[in-house]
Amino acid sequence: MASNDEQTPLIQVVGVRPHRDRYGNHTLRRFCTIALVVLPLTTLALAFLSFVFGQSDVFGDDKQDHVVPWDSLSGPILPPHSKWPAGEGLSYADLKDILSTTPDPKKAKEWSQFYTAGPHLAGQNLSQAVWTKNRWEEFGVKSEVVPYEVYINYPLDHRLALLKDGEISFEATLEEDVLEEDPTTGAEDRVPTFHGYSASGNVTAQYVYCNYGTFIDFENLLEAGVELKGKIALVRYGAIFRGLKVKRAQELGMVGTIIYSDPGDDGLVTEVNGYKPYPDGPARNPSSVQRGSVQYLSQFPGDPTTPGYASKPGVPREAANASTPSIPSLPISYAEAIPLLQALNGHGPNASSFPARWHKGGLEHKNVSYNIGPSPPSVTINIMNLQNYTITPIWNTIGVINGSISDEVIILGNHRDAWVAGGSADPNSGSSALNEVIRSFGIALSKGWKPQRTIVFASWDGEEYGLVGSTEWVEDYLPWLKNSAVAYLNVDVGTRGTKFNANAAPLLNQAIYEVTKSIKSPNQTVEGSTVYDLWDKHIGTMGSGSDFTAFQDFAGIPSADFGFGKTGPLDPIYHYHSNYDSYAWMVKYGDPTYQYHVTAAKVWSLLAASLIESPVVPFNASDYAFSLERYLDSVKHMANSSGMAFSDEDEKVSMFANLDLAIEQLQRAAHKFDAHAADLAVKATAAEGKPNAAATKRLFAQIRAVNTQYKVLERAFLFPKGLDGRSWFKHVVFAPGKWTGYAGDTYPGLVEAVQAGDKKALYRWAGIIEGVVWRAAGVLS
Repeated sequence: MASNDEQTPLIQVVGVRPHRDRYGNHTLRRFCTIALVVLPLTTLALAFLSFVFGQSDVFGDDKQDHVVPWDSLSGPILPPHSKWPAGEGLSYADLKDILSTTPDPKKAKEWSQFYTAGPHLAGQNLSQAVWTKNRWEEFGVKSEVVPYEVYINYPLDHRLALLKDGEISFEATLEEDVLEEDPTTGAEDRVPTFHGYSASGNVTAQYVYCNYGTFIDFENLLEAGVELKGKIALVRYGAIFRGLKVKRAQELGMVGTIIYSDPGDDGLVTEVNGYKPYPDGPARNPSSVQRGSVQYLSQFPGDPTTPGYASKPGVPREAANASTPSIPSLPISYAEAIPLLQALNGHGPNASSFPARWHKGGLEHKNVSYNIGPSPPSVTINIMNLQNYTITPIWNTIGVINGSISDEVIILGNHRDAWVAGGSADPNSGSSALNEVIRSFGIALSKGWKPQRTIVFASWDGEEYGLVGSTEWVEDYLPWLKNSAVAYLNVDVGTRGTKFNANAAPLLNQAIYEVTKSIKSPNQTVEGSTVYDLWDKHIGTMGSGSDFTAFQDFAGIPSADFGFGKTGPLDPIYHYHSNYDSYAWMVKYGDPTYQYHVTAAKVWSLLAASLIESPVVPFNASDYAFSLERYLDSVKHMANSSGMAFSDEDEKVSMFANLDLAIEQLQRAAHKFDAHAADLAVKATAAEGKPNAAATKRLFAQIRAVNTQYKVLERAFLFPKGLDGRSWFKHVVFAPGKWTGYAGDTYPGLVEAVQAGDKKALYRWAGIIEGVVWRAAGVLS
């Protein structure tokens, strides 16, 4: 249920700027102007721009009232100021010094304490949205609260009981223990344990232990002859997005799903290994419950009733069941899963007879044998789940610093909403870091700095339900974004451990490496160690699970997601989406000195600064081109080992021959283009402090051409019709795995064709991707 005191009092006084009418051909006119300057250098690139900006079906209905926030974004055709390519107001070195020295652990702790002091569920956190806006404006950044009206649910009631011969044998509390040492765990308005977008229902049935509930786990059960139809699935968290566990159970005729966290996934830091549970030690508290959304995230994110367009008042709405379950589900603790697991002892096959991924149970010491079931007819579970579905406002807070080149935009975002009163790691370690980033840039502004490129800051609402706030915003401002956005930098969990991790579009890899080399790690066991030194250097591919999804997979904006989001083998257990992800946990175990918060802020702001102030955008197209070759090698291996019927060995080779040639051409084009960009960057450095109007104009025109080509390269990988069966996802290289949700598939069209054993689809997608890769090569030619 929406809280009236959060929805009503402030909504009338939030200054949301009215939408302004714009000429429908404004984008085209702007780019034609730029083209007159750079045409000799970018003929093929501009042909691609014409394709992108002229294809309304790539993105949906462009007839919506999409508007550019704040200022008009007509791109300059002359150097933006007299000192270009040097910075305006401050040198780049001075800016980096401010960004490196301003973030303060005391301030980070202050922001953390505010955000985690009470519940801030999506649609019930207007006061935090307004507070965030006010802080940003105090820092010198113009900001507004931007609302959307979205379809979400709030819990009304729930019940889970184990029945033997119809009598209650055990009834779960569905609560987390209140801890004296952790004040927010006892808050009267704490959020109940529930799943976002879960279905209301009341079912009683036998049940089956289904391991992680992956597609393969369910296939193992079917192959073993375990009866699933009409049963309740008892699954453990992990391996895939929780909504896909419920989706597959529903497809197989199961009638409900219960999801618990098994300590077997906690590594070394467990009670079995002698560690005390939180709050007395770093192990998992047995009563901790992971809330979360069960939307089918790999189908499409955002409001389930408005796929592809923004959720505004009065818009048409579709049925939600394309991306949400129709069977009830509940999250529970492992303490309350134990009686359910024990009641399966001796019934059905044992997990030990299944593949190795079934062998990770961590409750054997609690007399759990991990039998599969089904439970006997006399042993059943009753699930009752009652949800209130409603259309309610959510509130993004958006800030902007206008740059000299207004149609080159860098966006930084973190979500603000949480499943619990706390959320000290997810998301508010990122929220705290973002405030320090903005405060740092505000100090630079106060010293006269004006950025070369425009910066947009976003505090998203509704992420936890399904990336709702960010997705609606991207869908709302899509024409402006595809015209102007250079990159999106996301930090969800700023810190929950000591290990840095990053996922990114390959264009951003080198920029991330360079920035992390310049920032000291909080871990100074070896004096002078940088973040880069102590990092495994792995940059993962883009899947889903956070707010970069709409930018990368729908709009074709190169994105990165990073933070200290990994735990070392002896780091304290992080209680994901639990009441124990609290300020008290962070102060005692997570980041007591708040140095990791500050370091995350420095990585974020300095990476942003490199993208904002470098005359030549610091992208690397060669990394992208050679990554495509690696990704294709993986698909070839998958196809060869899949058992798919090929006529002969020659067909296995010839199937991808044309795509191989296209990738080789892109590699050649990318290598040449990156060398040209590097040469221009050297010339820009040499030109600083040496005013020569004619030479500067020529150099600026050349750099504008290169930056435009870099800017739109990611857009070249969009396919208008989208992926088979999930057309919202437009990117042919990156998408969340259809049955993983979090983890990304590379060449998802090919991967899904192999998984389905569909050779016709494999040929079709090889041809689609070949054309897209040639188009990308054309952008760089």
